[in-house]
Formats: sequence, structure tokens, C-alpha cells
Amino acid sequence: MKKITSFTINHLLLQPGVYVSRKDPVGGTVVTTFDLRLTSPNEEPVMNTAEMHTIEHLAATFLRNHKDYGSKTVYFGPMGCRTGFYLLLTGDYESRDIVPLMIEMWEFIRDFEGDVPGASARDCGNYLDMNLPMAKYLAKRYLENVLYDIKEDRLVYPE
Repeated sequence: MKKITSFTINHLLLQPGVYVSRKDPVGGTVVTTFDLRLTSPNEEPVMNTAEMHTIEHLAATFLRNHKDYGSKTVYFGPMGCRTGFYLLLTGDYESRDIVPLMIEMWEFIRDFEGDVPGASARDCGNYLDMNLPMAKYLAKRYLENVLYDIKEDRLVYPE
């Protein structure tokens, strides 16, 4: 079997960043899949499920309610390896195109106060697995270490 695209990226060189993972034609448009890498694979500890789950609830809520990207958001969710997230948007984008959106989204998560949207037994199948303080810490870290002064090598996959 042929390797899927995400398994062809050299994870020994991959660092936290915002990467275009793939672009797929779907019904006359393009869906761009972004790799939002928060931790350095095989180098740093992976994120725990509680903070990833919290980020997923907050980011999905933010994106689907966004005035410009709400109708373009197809999916936001965690990577199985727990080093980042995938964001799928309708449209043909490059990594740099969504940096302002990512800054806005991660600031929303960093600054979030109150009850996590959908974190109830009625709304979520694992509502107790949440960690808002750690989600906020990871958002702050991603903003400060990657997004606020993002370099070209954090926007294009390493060779």
C-alpha cells in the first residue's frame, strides 16, 4: 500500500508550526487541510487528552461562529499522535493565509473564562475529560513560540 501524505513528512525534522498538509478537490471547490503542530514530534512530551479535548471544544466553537470562516470550516480535531490538530477549510489556502485567524483563535482559547462549551453529559460523550488551565497554557505557548513571529520554516514542511 502507498503511504498516505501525512506519513511521508519527516517527523524527525518537524517543528511546531502551521502547515498545509494537503489540498483536495471536492465538488468543484478545494478543501485545504492544515497541520497545526503544537509540539515537536518524538522530541517533546505529547499533549494529554484532557487539554486536547478542551482545545477541540473551544476551537471548534470559535471557528464555527467566526464571521468569515464559520461557513468555511469543515473540521477541527486532534491528531492521533497528540502533537497537534487538523483544521479543514473550504478554499485554496496557503499556511500564511490563516496565521491571523490562528492568532485570533489561540488568543480566544488562551483568554477563555467560564464553562467550556459542550462540556456536559448531555452534549459530550466524555465531558469529564477536560483541562482548561492546561489548554490555556498550551495556547499561550503556541502564540508566543510560534504564531506571533512565525518564520517561513514553520509554514512549510521540512524536506
